[in-house]
Amino acid sequence: MAQHALRLGLAFIRNEAAVRAAMSMTAAYLPAAPGQREPMEYTPEMSRRARGFPVYAALRSLGRRGLADMVERNCDLAQLMARQLATDPAVRVLNDVVLNQVLVRFGEDDAMTREVVRRVQAEGTLWAGVTVWHGLGAMRISVSGWSTSEADALRSVEAILRAAREANSALPS
Repeated sequence: MAQHALRLGLAFIRNEAAVRAAMSMTAAYLPAAPGQREPMEYTPEMSRRARGFPVYAALRSLGRRGLADMVERNCDLAQLMARQLATDPAVRVLNDVVLNQVLVRFGEDDAMTREVVRRVQAEGTLWAGVTVWHGLGAMRISVSGWSTSEADALRSVEAILRAAREANSALPS
């Protein structure tokens, strides 16, 4: 039986900005909380062991074909959602939906889009976040659930459009 040595390393760094630059992960859809310490910026969080375990577990339980089917289904559902959302003239799909991501904008300014996202999150049918794409605020829809169905996708579209109508009537012109 092979023995594995536990290795631990510590680094003491005086330059806080250097640590944050080296350790942080940023993206427009990962909003920072102003004035709050973000633990991810001070630890090598993404280097933890067993990051591959969820992939192994998915392959083990679904098999190669099952995992591929799930990914393809999520991509198809994202395209369905984009097509359905695009039928509303107040909604603009910003990206060419080729994977499982849909970027949507409501109205002509970021405030309307943020308000629609806020209402969608409060209502609870689905969760979608805010992002910035080519300088425009957008709703980021990521279809990634193993059990997400066409009915779920269509129910989510209805919730988004309902939130957009409510936001449009609530915000001053």
